Amino acid sequence: MAIWVFGYGSLISKAGFNYDERLVGFIKDYRRVFYQGSTDHRGTPEFPGRTVTLEPAEGEICYLEVREKQYDRKEYVDFFTEFKATTPAISGALVYIASPNKNVNVNYLGPASVEEIARQIVQAEGPSGPNREYLFLLEKALLQIGSEDKHVTDLANEVRRIISEEN
Repeated sequence: MAIWVFGYGSLISKAGFNYDERLVGFIKDYRRVFYQGSTDHRGTPEFPGRTVTLEPAEGEICYLEVREKQYDRKEYVDFFTEFKATTPAISGALVYIASPNKNVNVNYLGPASVEEIARQIVQAEGPSGPNREYLFLLEKALLQIGSEDKHVTDLANEVRRIISEEN
């Protein structure tokens, strides 16, 4: 049986394929960040959108659910469903990560201020729709599983602020 861990945007809110069981939990020592460029779904090569990836962050917890083309690294991680558990529910769950190595990941955009990332998200749109839709769907899906992610929430609030100023 293959184990897929969904922690990114579209997969956590809309898997796009049938599955037998949904398991919500978290991995340790990673955080979700909008550092990966999207030139094929939520942006274009001329104006890439931003999508989430995972980055190592000691002491952090990243909530996930059990197609990523533009992620260049695979990691196998322990997946927990109980906060105080010392034994994972699943060992060796596969996650895809966008590395910051521009030689192998030409779409990596990297860190920027919340305002810079938000402005890029507001403007970007690709074949899968507006980048802001991706962000808002991720925020909603995370809240539905009881996991507020500060980075995602801060970005969503900044995007809403920018949109309200434009109207």
